[in-house]
Amino acid sequence: MTHKLLTVREVAQILDVSEQELIELAEQGAIPAYKIAGTHLRFRRDQINHIKQLEHIEFKTRVKHIKYSFPERIADFIYFNDFYIASFALIAFMLWLILK
Repeated sequence: MTHKLLTVREVAQILDVSEQELIELAEQGAIPAYKIAGTHLRFRRDQINHIKQLEHIEFKTRVKHIKYSFPERIADFIYFNDFYIASFALIAFMLWLILK
């Protein structure tokens, strides 16, 4: 299942905050975010929708209480880096074949 990741501009519009404020919140870890290719900041729609549903609490307070569990971090790491993991495994296998 593939997920369309949201850009900074899209999330800023959804949460009604400035793009700079959103970037700062993501860098502080207040909002779960992902760096693609080390530079492009992206967000998962389901996590942003969860934040948006917490309307009765002030925005800056509510995002600090969202927990991002270790298994979720591992699953996301594998999801976003599967190409590099597979490439490493293939190179290691080829080196093993050459050197055996």
